[in-house]
Amino acid sequence: MSTMVIVGAGVAGATAARTLRSAGFDGRVVLIGDEPEHPYRRPPLSKDVLLGRTAPERTRLWPPEHWAGHRIELRTGTRAVRLDTGRRLVGLADGSELAYDRLLLATGGRARRLPAAEGLEGVHTLRTLADAARLRAALVPGTRVLVVGGGLIGAEVAATARTLGCPVTVLEPEPYPLARVLPPPVARLFASLHRRQGVDLRTGIALERLKRTDHGAFVATGTDGRRWTADVVVVAIGMRPCTALADAAGLTTGDGIVVNEHAGTSAPGVFAAGDVASRPNPLLGGRYRAEHWQAAQEQGAAAAHAMLGRPARPPRVPWCWSDQYGVNLQICGWPEAGDDIRFDGDPDGMDFTAAFHRGGLMTGAVSVNRPKEMRALRERVERPLL
Repeated sequence: MSTMVIVGAGVAGATAARTLRSAGFDGRVVLIGDEPEHPYRRPPLSKDVLLGRTAPERTRLWPPEHWAGHRIELRTGTRAVRLDTGRRLVGLADGSELAYDRLLLATGGRARRLPAAEGLEGVHTLRTLADAARLRAALVPGTRVLVVGGGLIGAEVAATARTLGCPVTVLEPEPYPLARVLPPPVARLFASLHRRQGVDLRTGIALERLKRTDHGAFVATGTDGRRWTADVVVVAIGMRPCTALADAAGLTTGDGIVVNEHAGTSAPGVFAAGDVASRPNPLLGGRYRAEHWQAAQEQGAAAAHAMLGRPARPPRVPWCWSDQYGVNLQICGWPEAGDDIRFDGDPDGMDFTAAFHRGGLMTGAVSVNRPKEMRALRERVERPLL
């Protein structure tokens, strides 16, 4: 009987396990997750979970009994520490070994740490359900919050904290927030949105020093010498792909685990998907990692078919969404790669779509408060790939 082992119980790994069964695989499926929780959805963590509108258990991908019902061996709180691709064995932290015929690495990533915050207690990151629970308890109305980093997670945390009645300061080294996912004309609109909601948004400034006073408050010093005092600090400066297992096993890595268009790694029988996978960019060339829920889900399904030696539709171009102060933002493709922007609607009124082109090629699109239009925009970006 063949054994499929999946390391990583996020949406990519969990979807792969489900897809193996739905595709008719009748062998053994083992899903390993290092967190104690059952597989859950991460997008609500910085929004409804942090606001207290969604209970943690409601983020589960499927009910606990689902896994046994589909004959999927779910091992939570289990860490894979060694990979022997020659003998096709995965070593676990308890000293045991697990043999596999095909292996999927869906190890995701870890929140990046800030050197200035090393050794300080009470500095938050937001990557896991446990992180969200700790931060939720700290966001008491009136609590002064400093968010370091104005990307998607930082912007959502800032919006959530303001909604909860916390004074918020955001330090972002780029000229605009959301600079990794939005070109300046759109990023400027979200900078204005946060400022209208009362966020003290400081762009072009990085955090240089962070200290804690005897009374428990934090004193942050920016690269321009200015200081801010906060009760809660949230570091949201991105994530690092978890490649340690792959690195030690000699797999090809580089800002993630390098895979081909079929999710295959440099080791026979080993595949990778989700946040950790560095994939060929079918539209622009080069490689990319998509750190988004939808991409991880699609990659997990495609990887499962590849593990079975079956053709599968390649994962679509990346798509993600965000809600900030009731404003719905959706992004597909690579808008930042375009040098020609075409608006439709009212940008100042936060009701528009924007298409981004480079040399006649549509590289990406954005919709703001027009969610129904994103499907057609995404299909337009993908058209050259069909």
